[in-house]
Amino acid sequence: MPANRNALIRYKTIDNCLRNPYRRWTLEDLMDACSDALYEYEGIDKGISKRTVQMDIQMMRSEKLGYNAPIVVYENKYYKYEDPEYSITQTPLNEQDLKTMSEAVEVLRQFKGFSYFTEMSDIINRLEDHVASARMKTTPVIDFEKNESLKGLDYLDIIYHAIVNEHPIRIKYRSFKARSANEFIFYPYLLKEYRNRWFVYGVRRRGRMLQNLALDRIHSLEVLQQEQSIKNTFFDPNTFFDDLVGVTKNSGSKAEKVGFKVRADEAPYIITKPIHHSQQLIEELADGSVILEIKVVINHELERVFFGYADGIQILYPKTLVELMGKKLKRAAEQYTNSQ
Repeated sequence: MPANRNALIRYKTIDNCLRNPYRRWTLEDLMDACSDALYEYEGIDKGISKRTVQMDIQMMRSEKLGYNAPIVVYENKYYKYEDPEYSITQTPLNEQDLKTMSEAVEVLRQFKGFSYFTEMSDIINRLEDHVASARMKTTPVIDFEKNESLKGLDYLDIIYHAIVNEHPIRIKYRSFKARSANEFIFYPYLLKEYRNRWFVYGVRRRGRMLQNLALDRIHSLEVLQQEQSIKNTFFDPNTFFDDLVGVTKNSGSKAEKVGFKVRADEAPYIITKPIHHSQQLIEELADGSVILEIKVVINHELERVFFGYADGIQILYPKTLVELMGKKLKRAAEQYTNSQ
């Protein structure tokens, strides 16, 4: 049960009082101390009732917040900690707290390519050490997909700050199809991760057509802090990926309905893990296979997803995609036929 801010101020105030061995604390004294603290920190001047402080003490004694505070009454009117060394600030973390913190540390570590999180690395390390020592375990219970050897990750933070500060960048870039790298001015607008690779979306100084560049194809990069950038009027990052599988969408591309038949043994997997959020069940067939439909831009990444299922999926429409998949699968089969 989460405590609100005012309650936490009262708990901390009561804790400070009971840790002071040089004074005897009555319920009225604790009421006054809590009232003073709330006025100091929150500007609340209406005072605290006796029942409120009694409920606070009961809550601190209980397990609800994990305190289990050893608060006792002596001489029928004074409050103190039975253990003079106790404090709610030293309360050990419970197992659920440790589990949550462990997962949070792992999530934070995924952003270590950005300087903002690099500055937090000491905090994260201390937190990780604290959690590990508290649990007395070193075996992780959560593992994220990552590729430490992927090229271009050292450009992540540079591009990030160029986008935030609206600075153009000079890039030396070689696409997969190009024989050599070429250099151009690029206006970056968005960083995007897909399947553990990073891409930057933006436009070139000449051409002004939206492009995505893979960071692992960048040879060199320079931020042009003195040059004026161009505002992004080319796409809306909030909606751009709604009809996409992957990262590629050419200018003028429109989403199309793609129908496909899924073999019975593959159907449960694809139904529970849709290829795209637009996926709909069109028909269930007698043999257990199903016909599904998605509405997406047809691109290379979508083709790769379908190729991953090989004979588990049959594309039904549109005709252009049926023919393309048929040709490529035929060439793939011929490679194995000819090698025998």
